[in-house]
Amino acid sequence: MAKLAVNVDHVATLRQARGGVEPDPVTAASIAELAGAEGIICHLREDRRHIQDRDLRLLREVVKTKLNLEMAPVEEMVEIALSVSPDMVTLVPERRQELTTEGGLDVLADLERYQKIVERLHRARILVSFFVDPSPEQVMAAKDCGADIVEIHTGQYAEAKNEDQAEKKFRKIEQAAKSAFELGLGVSAGHGLNYVNIKRFRLIPEIEEYSIGHSIVARAVFVGFERAVREMVEMVRSF
Repeated sequence: MAKLAVNVDHVATLRQARGGVEPDPVTAASIAELAGAEGIICHLREDRRHIQDRDLRLLREVVKTKLNLEMAPVEEMVEIALSVSPDMVTLVPERRQELTTEGGLDVLADLERYQKIVERLHRARILVSFFVDPSPEQVMAAKDCGADIVEIHTGQYAEAKNEDQAEKKFRKIEQAAKSAFELGLGVSAGHGLNYVNIKRFRLIPEIEEYSIGHSIVARAVFVGFERAVREMVEMVRSF
């Protein structure tokens, strides 16, 4: 039975659009847990475009399940993670110009640096995940760096223009998930998944957790946040 971790970044995006105090991503996190989510995710970006340092500190205080901090593998963020002590860190690539994360981290490009970051976080008893494209080579590189988990980037699958493209992208995700599982890594998946395109993932039992944010917030506009989370929880638990 798979688990759902809810990303509250897009709640913060709505707040920042007006520069006010609502909606509060911390309140959203509590509602998500009450609705059955088994983890909360936030991405503290270097430009602070949505989640703020205050949000992260409060989330650490109120989250009762698992707090997963997405962050760029840079010194500022490592220091913040060490001071806040989330349950888990997910290392992601980050570009100032992008609207959202555009792809997986190229772990092969800087193995030694990533190994040192993992070691520092492990010394603080923080689990480490790498957000990677569905590539067995990237999965292996994450393993070599000491990762506990890999989160497989599902964006290309979600953005496929037709069924043939979707099937090809899905098979790559399936292969990467199996490779990670065989290496003894935890396996999660996320990016662009919604209430329709996630159904195919029943075919990948190796995936233990789904990281979903935007589609839940989008649905919540029409049906309410608690119901939107609960519906996705029920869906992934049926896998």
